[in-house]
Amino acid sequence: MQKMILIPVLITTAFISGCASQTNWTPTVDPYNDPNAGRINFDMQECKQLALQASGGTAKETAIGAGVGGLIGAAGGAALGAVVGNPATGAALGAAAGGIGGGAKQGLEAEDQYQRAYTNCMRQRGHKVIN
Repeated sequence: MQKMILIPVLITTAFISGCASQTNWTPTVDPYNDPNAGRINFDMQECKQLALQASGGTAKETAIGAGVGGLIGAAGGAALGAVVGNPATGAALGAAAGGIGGGAKQGLEAEDQYQRAYTNCMRQRGHKVIN
């Protein structure tokens, strides 16, 4: 029973990790009257790398969130399962719920941090960022 629940949890966590990782996102830069317009592509590549370092990478953060959420969920689920007479099933269900929720939350937070860092980097280099 526990393996049957654990496999969908791992698949769902991997799916959420893929959805949360939007590292192909780039800010929209207006080159009009930009004295550094010739450097936009170069600066975007450098800022992307810096943003990835600043955010920790969305896939990595999603995996960490899923692991922590799964552990917390398993503990809570085991306690609830013990009350109704089946702590193992409760732990498995709690791990599933906690892992999915924790992974999604961490992935989205990392993606937001990535976008902020990317945008700030481009602005610091003198470009007009629209979004």
